[in-house]
Amino acid sequence: MMLTGVIPPVCTPMTPEHEVDATSLVRLIDHLLEGGVDGLFVLGSSSEVAYLTDAQRALVLETVVGHVGGRVPVLAGVIDMTTPRVLEHARAARAAGADALVATAPFYTRTHPTEIRTHFRILADRGGLPVYAYDLPVSVHTKLTADLLLDLAADGALAGLKDSSGDDGAMRQVILGRPAGFSVLTGSEITVDSALAMGADGVVPGLGNVDPHGYVRLTSAAARGDAAAAKEEQERLVRLFQIVRVGGSRMGGSSAGLGAFKAALCLRGVIDHPTTALPQIPLNADETRRIEKLLAAAGLL
Repeated sequence: MMLTGVIPPVCTPMTPEHEVDATSLVRLIDHLLEGGVDGLFVLGSSSEVAYLTDAQRALVLETVVGHVGGRVPVLAGVIDMTTPRVLEHARAARAAGADALVATAPFYTRTHPTEIRTHFRILADRGGLPVYAYDLPVSVHTKLTADLLLDLAADGALAGLKDSSGDDGAMRQVILGRPAGFSVLTGSEITVDSALAMGADGVVPGLGNVDPHGYVRLTSAAARGDAAAAKEEQERLVRLFQIVRVGGSRMGGSSAGLGAFKAALCLRGVIDHPTTALPQIPLNADETRRIEKLLAAAGLL
């Protein structure tokens, strides 16, 4: 399954009581599909997967897969600390009807590259669906090297890569050495035009929840060779991405970023509440007003 284009990592709307808001989630899916996205990635970082219970994960998967109804591929994050736990999530994703799995390296435990290779090969062998590696060293504390990824790609253990490492040099190595059919997707919202120019196949942008149309315009411009239009759209999105810094130093990066995405979605009328999972710090009224101004400047209100 060769993935290209815009595959947003879908936010998980929540009620004020911190339960999954399935009604808002359905509206968010419609918002993304109407924006022209090429796929959906649920239960990733922007989905707050690390905060969700297994029951909440199941509800998200069932809601999204059921509502999408095969219109676009649905990738399911099976992110967890060790191989046995990841395999449990893979079984649930397959049963729910997901089209592919997305997994990081194991974490919390201290692993060796040989163990990481084993982890992905077991998931590919037993998971029953194509596997995409998620390179996220800021959270996993392990960098998936180009050599490791290309080794797994050559074996057929991996179908592609979501690169959120910030290491464009390593991503380029993967692009240059990958086998046919191996998708490389950048996870950076602010360097999509340059990633596409070096040969990436698409983007998995958290900010794409807020403005899917913008990322679709960007990738479409790049695909038709209009570098100037792609650059112009990218620069507008860079300015919009300032919403993730509104929380400043009084909260963690996840609280600021995920809180900003949800506040923006609430201001745009897509979801009912900007609630983030515990123990994240919520944005205050002044911060929400600043996000509103940035949305207006981007032409989204």
